[in-house]
Order: sequence, then structure tokens, then C-alpha cells
Amino acid sequence: MEFLRRLLEPGLARLTRAWHGSLHLRVVSITLVSSTLLVVTFSWLLASQITAGQVGTRLEHAKQELEKGRTFLEPQLATRTDPKAPGLNDLLVYYARLRSDNQPDGRDKYYVLIKPDATMENFRVYPQSRPETPSGKSIEYLVPPELARLVEGDPGKIGDEGTGEANAYQYTRIDPDGNGERPFIVVGTKVRSAMNADFYLYYFFPLNDEVASANSVRNTVIVAGVALVLLLALLSALVTHLVVGPVRIAARTAHRLSAGLLDQRMEVKGSDDLAGLATSFNQMAANLQSQINRLEEMSRLQRRFTSDVSHELRTPLTTVRMAADLIFSSREDFDPAVSRSAELLQAELDRFEDLLTDLLEISRFDAGFAQLDTEAVDLVPIVRRVVDRLHTLADRAGVALEVDVPAEPVIAEVDPRRVERVLRNLVGNAVEHGERRPVLVTLAAGEGAAAVTVRDHGIGLNPGEEKLVFNRFWRADPSRARQTGGTGLGLSISLEDARLHNGWLEAWGAPGLGAQFRLTVPLRAGDRLLSSPLRLVPADAEAELGPIPPDEPLESRHA
Repeated sequence: MEFLRRLLEPGLARLTRAWHGSLHLRVVSITLVSSTLLVVTFSWLLASQITAGQVGTRLEHAKQELEKGRTFLEPQLATRTDPKAPGLNDLLVYYARLRSDNQPDGRDKYYVLIKPDATMENFRVYPQSRPETPSGKSIEYLVPPELARLVEGDPGKIGDEGTGEANAYQYTRIDPDGNGERPFIVVGTKVRSAMNADFYLYYFFPLNDEVASANSVRNTVIVAGVALVLLLALLSALVTHLVVGPVRIAARTAHRLSAGLLDQRMEVKGSDDLAGLATSFNQMAANLQSQINRLEEMSRLQRRFTSDVSHELRTPLTTVRMAADLIFSSREDFDPAVSRSAELLQAELDRFEDLLTDLLEISRFDAGFAQLDTEAVDLVPIVRRVVDRLHTLADRAGVALEVDVPAEPVIAEVDPRRVERVLRNLVGNAVEHGERRPVLVTLAAGEGAAAVTVRDHGIGLNPGEEKLVFNRFWRADPSRARQTGGTGLGLSISLEDARLHNGWLEAWGAPGLGAQFRLTVPLRAGDRLLSSPLRLVPADAEAELGPIPPDEPLESRHA
């Protein structure tokens, strides 16, 4: 049973996929099954009605013949009271042979049997010439026992009226002439006599013609039904093709449009509903192409504007920076208000310069000019260097920085400048939102990948914000970001840096439980990531949120 199940499962799975994936197959299959059921039902009813009509006609004829025989024999027997009277036996034999032998030879011949009552022990109708079958048996043994009980048994059960005079009949299969069994109608009745016992008259009528006619009708109906089913299947396939064909063309065209081939259009034929669909689809595609081209032009102008403004601001910024440095270096000679203004000017110029640097970097990513300068480096000193450089910021914010790195080197083919920038952004954000609680930076390697997680226990992230944090200029707390924080582009640039490495940059957070960011990069440049050596959801969150399933291997996260 298990072997049969394993053998059938692939075929059933393919059939299920084909059924759900092909409207053409579903329509043709449903039409074929429904038409087959309809034709089979109609054929059975038609054949049954024709057969019943023909057999009914044959039955009426048999009853009429039986009644003729009874009305002929009863007057003959009404004048005879002695079973041994001369001529009685000859009369019955003559009648039976006359009715049986004067029929055409072959399968359409019918037979007549006259039986005396069983109480007439000393009377035999046919002492030497009783009609016999080719096997040598008397034809009376071919009378069905059920019919014999009706005709010769309790008169109250004979026929439909219960008078004992109505005809009784039964359908059976017998072989009276050695040509093989075939269907017969056997009819019987009681023949009254003036003697102490009666006689029983039986007619055996073959149904060869009726059976042949029924078979012919059935075969004709089957052939016509098969032809009709095939015709319906062909018509349904043709009609479905006429309807599904344009839909498939529209699907392929839409797929090409989604792939960026904005000039793709459907061919319009005729003026029917499908032509109207193609026209509407082409109009929609033209509108989409126009809108996309307009948006691309606007995006291109915006990127160019950002790049040009960033470059153009460099020259005046340099001049302002020189003047500000001079003022800042001489702030001791100014009064306190001017000295404080010089400090603010210096801080804002630093921030402005960082913003210009980030804008230039973003413009390079948008233009596709960003490139990796990979080399095999140890990630352990990079992580420690980032943490050491941010200790001053962490001390000022009252946040303790903790590092958990392996004792052995973690060698990876990366761009150290970009990886360090990503980690600097992640740790800086964790310190800023750490709410004076410790921030843990963890490094691990395994399965062809290296990962760094930055865990804070600050305000956390609301559901859905783990995707928004990588948007440009998005801030979880806008009111506080107006006073602290960076340019709003750090995580966006970090995400682009991760993508350049074929890596992942992901975020997790929960209100009141803090947040954790994870950077995963392949150990060999260009390799494809399948999993990360560190979990995205921190283990300490399971105590609050309950068991969390492990990360699913993903082909890409933010690519």
C-alpha cells in the first residue's frame, strides 16, 4: 500500500498542478465529464424505452396467441370426460405439433407445450411423441419453476386479477434447440376440461429480434454518444482557446511590462469584447509607460539635482569651514556669547558636512557607480575599532558598550571601509536609542557567512517599523531626532553597503524590549547567503514573547 501511494503521489501532484494551473484543461475536462454523464444517461433511457416497447409488443402478441390456444382447446375438452377416450391424445399432440412445427426454422421459432394435471396419474398426453429438446429432455422441463407454481399452483396467485384464469408470463433464458441459450418469454395458462383435472398450456416465444434491435439501438446510441462527446470536447477546447488565448497573451504582455519592457502591446483583432480588452490593456500600458517615464525622468533630475547641489556646496562650505575654524580657534578671545556661537557654528558645520557626504554617497548608489574594494580582512579588529571610537559618545549618553567576539580571527572578503561604516551607524543608533542601558555587539561566523548583531534595550520598534527604519530620512521619534541624531541617511546607506556585499541587513524590535540589528555577509565575495550564524531575534526576548521559531533560510532579505 505504501509503495502504491509513493507511486501515485507524483502523478497526482502533477495532475493537481495542471488542474489548478490551466483554465483550458478545467473547462475541457468539466465539459467532457458532464457531456459524458448526460449522453450515458440519455442512451440508457432511450435504449430502455425502445427495448421495453418492443418487448411489451412481443408480450402482448404472446398473450394473444396463448388466449387463442386456450379458446381453441377448452371447447374441445369440454365434451370429453374420459381421459382414455379415443382421439384425445391425438388431438393434443396434433395441436402442439401444429403450433410448434408450422413455424419457420431457426432462432425465431416458438414452441407449444400442453401439460396434464399431476393428479392424472394414468394419463399421458404424449406416450411416445412428446416434444423434446436436442438434449433428449422433454420441453416441459424448460418451464421456469416460478411460472409453473403460478400457473399450476394456487389459483388465487395466478395473474394480476387473482381469478386463476389470467395469463402468467416470465422472462427467462433457455436452449430449446441446441443453438445456445437466449432470451424467451414463456406464457402459460390453465385450460379447463370436463375431466376431473385440467391441462396447462405454455408458449415459448423467442426474443431474438428484440434483443438484436436493442443491441443495434444501444450500439448506435453509443457511437453517436461518443461522437457527440468528442465533438463537445473539441468545441469546448476551441471556444476555451479563443477565450483563454488572449488572456494568456495579456498575461505574457503584463509579465514583460513588469520586467521593464514598456513598449510591449497586445495585438488587436476585430471589434468584439476580446478586442476591447486588448485595446483597454494597450491604453493602460501606454499610460503606465508614460507615468513611469515621467517618474524616471523626475527621479533622474532629482538625483542629478542632489548630486549637483552636493558638489556645488562643497566649494562655499570649504570657505565657510576655513573661516569657522579660524573663529573657533580664537573663541577664547571673544565674550561668552560669541564664543558659544562659534562652538555652535563649528558643530553645525560638522553636521552639514556629514549630510553632504551622505548625499554624495546616496547619489552614487542611485547612479549605480558604487563599487566594492574587497580584501580578505579580520572582522574582529574592525568591530573592536568601531566600539572604541564610539566609547566617548556612549559615555556621554550614559550607555555601556559590551563586545562579544570570537577569540580566533574571522576572515572575510569584504570592503572594510563600508563594513566599518555600517557598524558605526548601527552602534551609533543603538547608543542614541539605548535609554542609558547596555548595548551588546556580537560577532560570529559559520556556514560560509559572518554576522554582527547590535542589541539595545531602548524604546524598541513598533510592528512594521523594522522595514521603515531603512527608508531615507525616516525616524522612529521625530521630535527627539530634531535635537539629536544624524542625517537620517545612515541606515539607508548601510543597507546599500550590505547589498553590495550580497549580504543582509535586518532589524527586529518590540516596544519596551529594545531592538536588534543584524548584518550578515558571505565569507567569500560573491557567494550567496542561505542562513546567518546569529539569530535575528535575541534570545532574551523569548522570555517575554514566548518561544520564537528559528529564522527561515531566505534567498535574500533586502535585495
